[in-house]
Amino acid sequence: MAKVTKTDEEWRKLLTPEQYHILREKGTEPAFSGRYDKFSEKGVYRCAGCGAVLFTSDAKYDSGCGWPAYWKAADPKAIVETVDTSHGMVRTEITCARCGGHLGHVFPDGPRPTGLRYCVNSASLEFEAGKPKAASRPEAAPKP
Repeated sequence: MAKVTKTDEEWRKLLTPEQYHILREKGTEPAFSGRYDKFSEKGVYRCAGCGAVLFTSDAKYDSGCGWPAYWKAADPKAIVETVDTSHGMVRTEITCARCGGHLGHVFPDGPRPTGLRYCVNSASLEFEAGKPKAASRPEAAPKP
């Protein structure tokens, strides 16, 4: 996957202010405010910064956390995981492997088969309708 590198000025021209804040400044949108939280159409979710395919609708589930949640990435190589110790917490940040854009965090409280919950900011994603590559359905997610 070819890396996408842009100047700060180029990112500001390409992205909306909200997308820039989340993708480039590691911001977080308010819970339950994102357009994809309760969204259920079939397709793929791409990085809003570079277009890389990150998640599919087949791996999306309602975790009740207020952000879109997925139990696996479309391709494990599309996501980079990094320890995040900001805000007095220890979490695992997820970023786009292609452009380095901040997506959200991954937590070990998701459904089977992975047990993961990729908690993603809607503003970091762009949806493309269509039939996603098939993914095995997880068991019902436990409610927090």
